[in-house]
Amino acid sequence: MVDPAHPAEPARDDGRRPSAPPDDERSPHGWNRLAATVERLRDEVRRANAEAEGRALIELAKGVLVERLRCGPAQAAQQLSDLAARAGLIELELAAELVSQAAQDRLTEAVGEFLAHSGQGGDQVDGGQDGERDGPAEPSPALRLRTAESAVLAANDTQRVAQSLLDHALEPLGAVAVAVWSAGVDSSLSLAGFAGFTDEEARRWHYVPPGVATPARRALTDRGPLWIEDLSRSGLPSIGHLTLPTGGRVVVPAEAGGRILGALEICWPQATPPQPPAIQRQIEALAELCAHTLETGTPAVAAGSPGDDQSLAELVNLADGLFDPALVLRPHRDAGGGLVDFRVHHVNRHFVDLSGRPRGAVLGALLLEAYPSAATPGQLFDKVERVYATGEAFHAERMPLLTLVDEVPLTVVARVSVNRHGDNVLLVWRVEDEAARLANLLQHAQRLGRVGGFEENTVTGEITWNDQLFALYGLEPTADPVPLSRLSAHAHSDDAVPINRFLRTVLHHGRPAATTFRLRRSDGVTRHMRVIAEPVLDSDGDLMAVRGAYQDISAQHWTEVALSATRDQLAHTEQRVAEQNRLALQLQQAIMPPAQPPIDAFDLRVAVRYRPAEQEHLVGGDWYDAVVLPSKQILVSVGDITGHGLEGATRMVVLRNALRGLAVTGASPGQLLSWLNLVAHHLNDNILATAICALYDPQTRVLRWARAGHLPPVLVRGRQATNLRMLSGVMLGVCSQVEYEEGEIQLEHDDVLLLYTDGLVERRDLPLDDCLEWLRATAAASAVPLEELLDHLLTHSPSDTDDDTCVVGIQLT
Repeated sequence: MVDPAHPAEPARDDGRRPSAPPDDERSPHGWNRLAATVERLRDEVRRANAEAEGRALIELAKGVLVERLRCGPAQAAQQLSDLAARAGLIELELAAELVSQAAQDRLTEAVGEFLAHSGQGGDQVDGGQDGERDGPAEPSPALRLRTAESAVLAANDTQRVAQSLLDHALEPLGAVAVAVWSAGVDSSLSLAGFAGFTDEEARRWHYVPPGVATPARRALTDRGPLWIEDLSRSGLPSIGHLTLPTGGRVVVPAEAGGRILGALEICWPQATPPQPPAIQRQIEALAELCAHTLETGTPAVAAGSPGDDQSLAELVNLADGLFDPALVLRPHRDAGGGLVDFRVHHVNRHFVDLSGRPRGAVLGALLLEAYPSAATPGQLFDKVERVYATGEAFHAERMPLLTLVDEVPLTVVARVSVNRHGDNVLLVWRVEDEAARLANLLQHAQRLGRVGGFEENTVTGEITWNDQLFALYGLEPTADPVPLSRLSAHAHSDDAVPINRFLRTVLHHGRPAATTFRLRRSDGVTRHMRVIAEPVLDSDGDLMAVRGAYQDISAQHWTEVALSATRDQLAHTEQRVAEQNRLALQLQQAIMPPAQPPIDAFDLRVAVRYRPAEQEHLVGGDWYDAVVLPSKQILVSVGDITGHGLEGATRMVVLRNALRGLAVTGASPGQLLSWLNLVAHHLNDNILATAICALYDPQTRVLRWARAGHLPPVLVRGRQATNLRMLSGVMLGVCSQVEYEEGEIQLEHDDVLLLYTDGLVERRDLPLDDCLEWLRATAAASAVPLEELLDHLLTHSPSDTDDDTCVVGIQLT
């Protein structure tokens, strides 16, 4: 390739090289004049190209007017001139507007979005060059982008495209250089065009091998724009990072028809913050123009050309030469050229459908129609689409493929390979062999079960072990296997008798056998093993071989030892718990017998019934008390303590006796519960309880009472039963300082007051209000003496909690 800075010397007519230049041209001043001439010629070429690009844009606008006005080219040219004069625009700007209105493409969208956000001017990228520009006003975005588009469409090489993009579209944004990269099938990058970089820098970066991390490679891998605020801080090398001022970079993939053909990289001389969407849309539109140039100018042939037919035929021949199922896929695009699916163009002779269908059912179908489950994110279609877009091959040793067999989803595991060849894709899969899969499963099962297999030929003496058995013995895979006859030498001496019995059964009697022993490995580790062997006999009954397996049962052995110790400990614990439950039951029955004679004092009759839990381990903390105090008042109380067993019984004794002792002070029920709360909170750990405390004054026949989180008493008067008012008061032991509200009731002749614990009424499947309704209805309907009423309530109690129960009845006779 001829360097533009050093053009080749023209040949003479006689074929000889021209004579040497005069001495003045070989002098430094002569070289300067030569360089100035080259630069002048370059400027003239640029101006000529710019004029040609402008003329191309005007010709496009004239074509739009010809179509819309139904006039000739001359009239269209005159109309364009007149319209520009009326609008106060130059013809080139008006031409850009007309082409944008007619095209309504992505460039039009980019310009419209930019104008909506920022107006006509000021479209320089943030962080670009500041200050006013000398000379005429900047051209509009529409003019810049349409001029760049005309240059791209008219250019026959990407070098001119890059220069046009920089001159017309990117320099007004503050950019100083641009590079157009072409993506190779092997993931390499080639510099297809550049502007703003030196020729030497372009030669250094003309080819980027696969695997080199650059901004362009990262953008192609991510399949999206990459915006770098400062290249020096990114750690990514790229063209111009040493020769240009370090600043911002943006790389946008150039995509056409679902294929990423390359990338457009733009350089700014200073750090560039993230840009507004209007600028991003303009740059993405320019990348699409680059994709058009790469697609038409790339050495790869376009789809549908004779060269493409030859490439497709070669790919079909390649697929037919494979021994695995292979499909040749061709891109299927919509009316707008967008990739929507792939059509199965060919399947090879070894093709086996995942669903068991014949080849004809898949051939010619779209990939998503033949395999709808491939559309699942991360599944086969995503892999094929990415390979087609980027050209990077995809390989997976074990990839799950979902398919439908008679409308039933089935997942198979296969080795999958996807490669792009030109504009086509080769998809190859190999479903995992069933025998290999079972062998693999068996190997994993043996490893997880710590099982090793062996076979011993008794005729030739050849012994075969698998890898797992060497590991169980603690031997290297290259070590000599241990024959069965020498098993005792590797076992604990105490296991000699069962081993000899095992060998005699297998080797001499020819019957299957098994035994356990302790294997003493060479590394000093002792393992508990189980060996199973089965003899192989010939037609005469003679022993030919022995096949079997070893299993490491050390974990099972120590589990059995631990289980035995746990059983012993559990038996001891059960015995101790049973003893505690027996003591708790004795303690409870000693203090609160299930039935005791009623108390008759001062025309007041107090009867008590107590029913312990059916299961001894559920012996709880329900308690009651009824006693005549020295003040001639009668104390009646009932409570329920959390907890069961001996601990619950002892807590019950503490609170019951404490309340009886505190009652002799003559304090009110609320004060008694406050003191009892201090006992529960401070003097004993973790005591929580509910309680009702009542004092009856025989002189006034008034019963005062207070409650600590307990169910309210039930008053039966006449043929009606009602709950007493729910007084405020928290459970005992919750907090230290608590005040309890008191209530009082004037008892009348034949009134019955019932105090009870939740074991009388509570059910798991009913709300508490429904349970209390049963108690009120039953008490009101039973016109029987007090003791019979209490027995009736215990007998017909609907409670299903298997909890102990206290019920106290008070009747004024």
